Amino acid sequence: MKLGVFMVLFGGRKLEDALDYVVSKGLKAVEIGTGGNPGNAHCKPAELLKDEAALKQFKDAIESRGLTISSLSCHGNPLHPQKHLAQADHEDFVNSVLLAERLGVEVVTTFSGCPGDHEDAKYPNWPVAPWPNDYQEVLAWQWENKVIPYWTEQAKFAKEHNVKIALELHGGFSVHTPATLLRLREAAGETIGANLDPSHMWWQGIDPVQAIHILGREGAIHHFHAKDTVIDPINVNKYGLTDMQSYTNMLDRAWQFRSVGYGHDVKTWADIISALRLVGYDYVVSIEHEDGLMSVEEGFSKAVQNLQQVLIEEPLGEMWWV
Repeated sequence: MKLGVFMVLFGGRKLEDALDYVVSKGLKAVEIGTGGNPGNAHCKPAELLKDEAALKQFKDAIESRGLTISSLSCHGNPLHPQKHLAQADHEDFVNSVLLAERLGVEVVTTFSGCPGDHEDAKYPNWPVAPWPNDYQEVLAWQWENKVIPYWTEQAKFAKEHNVKIALELHGGFSVHTPATLLRLREAAGETIGANLDPSHMWWQGIDPVQAIHILGREGAIHHFHAKDTVIDPINVNKYGLTDMQSYTNMLDRAWQFRSVGYGHDVKTWADIISALRLVGYDYVVSIEHEDGLMSVEEGFSKAVQNLQQVLIEEPLGEMWWV
C-alpha cells in the first residue's frame, strides 16, 4: 500500500509548493480535486484537456517528485433535482474521467448523488426510514428512475475510458452503506466500487472492518480515505447519530470528524489496514482532514505519523513457516 493525501487540504498553496510539502512528509501518492465540493484549485480538467502543454506540465510536476495520482475526485450531486446543478456536477465527472484516461489514473472518486422525490422536486430527499410507507415509495422511485439509470450509463462510459468509479459512502446520498453500494454495483456493473471512508461508517453505526470484509470479498473497494470520527457518549443520547447540528457546534454535537488516531486508537487503525490487505486491497490510503480541533498542517501531520506506524507497504512474501 501507499500513503497518500487528498490535496484539497492544501488548495490555498500553489501545486508545486503543496507537492513539495507532501513529499517532505514521506507520502507517495496524491488525490487531486477536479470539481464538485472539493473544488479544482490544483487541476481544471476542462482546461487541461484542451492544452497539451499544460497537461504535460501538470503530469511532470507530480511524476518528477516520485508521486502517483491515486484518484481524480469530483464529489458532487449529478442527480440533483435542480437540473443546472446536476449538469454542472455531471460535466465535472465526465471531464474527470476523460482526464484520468489521459493521465493514466485508474480511479475517479465522487458521490452517488441524491435525487428529489419526483420530477419537479427542488431539493434532494434522503429517505432513511421504512415507515411511514411514503418513504418506501420515494426510495423505489429514486432508484428505479434516477440512481440506477444514471450510474449504469456512467459506468459504461467510464469503462470505455479504462476508469473505475469510486463512490464515497456518505450520508445524505443514495449510496451510503455497503448494502446500497452493492445494490448499485449489481445493477450497473463492476466499474462501480466504493471509496471507503471509515469516518462515515462509524457515525452510521457500521464497523469499518466489517464493511471492508463485506465490500472486499466482492472486489468492490476502489479507493480508501483515512479519516476518523469520535462519538460523544452524552450528546449522542440527546441528538442521535443523525444529528443535524452544524459541524461547527463541536461542543454539543453527537459526533464529529477527527484526524486519524483521535477518534480511534492506532490498534483499531492497524485492524483496518490489515483487513484491507486481507481482502486484497493494496492501493492507496488517502488522508483526508476535516478535524475542527486541529489546523490542517497539524491534523495532517498527526495522521501521517499514526498511519506510518500501521501501514503495510511491502509486497506479500511466501509463508515460509507453512
